[in-house]
Amino acid sequence: MTLNGWLQILLYCGIVLALVRPLGGYMFRVFSGERMFLAPVERAIYAVAGTRGEEQHWTRYAASLLFFSLAGILALYLLQRMQGTLPFNPQGLAGVAPDLAFNTAVSFVTNTNWQAYGGETTMSYLTQMMGLNVQNFLSAASGIAVAVALIRGFARRSASGLGNFWVDVTRTVLYILLPICIVGTLFLVWQGVPQNLAPYTVATTLEGAQQTIAQGPVASQMMIKHLGTNGGGFFNVNAAHPFENPTALTNLFHMVCIFAIGVGLTNVFGRFVGDERQGWAILATMGILFIIGVAVVYWAEAAGNPLIGTAMEGKETRFGVVGSALFAVITTAASCGAVNAMHGSFSALGGMIPMLNIMLGEVIVGGVGAGMYGILLFVIVAIFIAGLMVGRTPEYLGKKIEGREVKFAMLALLILPLMMLGMTAAAAVLPGAVSSVLNPGPHGFSEMLYAYVSAGGNNGSAFASLSANTPWYNLTLGITMLAGRFLMILPILAMAGSLVGKKAVPASDGTFPTHGPLFVALLVGVILVLGGLEFFPALALGPIVEHLAVMAGQTF
Repeated sequence: MTLNGWLQILLYCGIVLALVRPLGGYMFRVFSGERMFLAPVERAIYAVAGTRGEEQHWTRYAASLLFFSLAGILALYLLQRMQGTLPFNPQGLAGVAPDLAFNTAVSFVTNTNWQAYGGETTMSYLTQMMGLNVQNFLSAASGIAVAVALIRGFARRSASGLGNFWVDVTRTVLYILLPICIVGTLFLVWQGVPQNLAPYTVATTLEGAQQTIAQGPVASQMMIKHLGTNGGGFFNVNAAHPFENPTALTNLFHMVCIFAIGVGLTNVFGRFVGDERQGWAILATMGILFIIGVAVVYWAEAAGNPLIGTAMEGKETRFGVVGSALFAVITTAASCGAVNAMHGSFSALGGMIPMLNIMLGEVIVGGVGAGMYGILLFVIVAIFIAGLMVGRTPEYLGKKIEGREVKFAMLALLILPLMMLGMTAAAAVLPGAVSSVLNPGPHGFSEMLYAYVSAGGNNGSAFASLSANTPWYNLTLGITMLAGRFLMILPILAMAGSLVGKKAVPASDGTFPTHGPLFVALLVGVILVLGGLEFFPALALGPIVEHLAVMAGQTF
């Protein structure tokens, strides 16, 4: 650990904090229905879609989301299967196998972008652009729409509607994702990221060997994959590839983009409820957990492995230990899944923190939208616990939090450990699943655990040492992604529907303030305690026992 490394971390945090209010203010205007610069285009889209933008009850909002997502899965599945007969396929890549096509379609529609394939050897340019890249926009917009719907549930009084799903998705794409991505893509091209439709280049090396250099429409996908916290790489090694991430400046730019919308949504929340301090309190909670995670990973990776003495195993040599450690924490705190280093090569504790970030529901900024609605679930639980401690009905932002809301919150929170741990337990006893594991001992268990944690948390990163392109993993990881996305969203929208109809209760002397240090400390404690109760036994079987074994000089 060096002063230079910590200065890089502080620089990153400063840039992200500087974006909170301006980006949050702009998004607040977008979701408040303010007339924007593409109003004619927006109206044309509504006309084609057959909607007038009327308010939707939570059930209609949820049905719209499910229908939209199902249509996306079917379209992307068919595109992959037929890509061998479609244009913009200069390498003549064949159609994708059924199980892999299912897994990939589910992955990109759920904003997971788990990739059990090498992008440059599997997907045509048309599939990358029309399929994967389109879903990068739409899945991100869907997550943001759900977060905004939940925010309206807290902000509105005695209402029945949560907004309109089609309007929220359209405005997100038109006014937030597209403008930023157009500018960002041009920046990446300037930095050296390819953006073309040319066939792969065959070059002759100095030794006389033939090398095929993959390229394609890379920059446009890199921009939205980070801004929308999608994570799917154009190339197999993701952001460690020099065409995806050519300079230190692009590395910093990618990391800032991953957090930008997530931190901005905390300010959107504060503006909607009429008290920006509420948003800052939530952001402070996220910030504390983030700094703890960065400190542990940076310390663990800078120390290296005591048995082999190197800190650079699996790291990106261009960016050093701090660049790789910081990227690993950011991408798993934000449900992104893009990587510039191989998490499976990290030390036991260094690899545990990214896994734990996902286990906690990725509420440390989290995915676009998903982080906001995820941490609000923990807020409900924290408020309920605070109410129990003082013996009064819990309140949040003037609304009484009753049994109905707490049940919905717990239902959403428990789906993640159910899928992550349940699927890992099944894989750990099936010979066909175990045979895909590269390493023996606790690290091999961590490979399987990380895969299902990543799928359930809709993250998409991996330990990169699990051969996951098999029918078992393609099917079970796909099911886990679907559950982690939609079985969590449905209780959230139901809770929003319950909250939006409640009247405001005036604050009194007994009202627990939710914008100060005491509330932040309580929220941090609830997140860590719940995470520990749910996942500590699994972590003990994997990275914790691996760390203890390494310290004792034992290898597997």
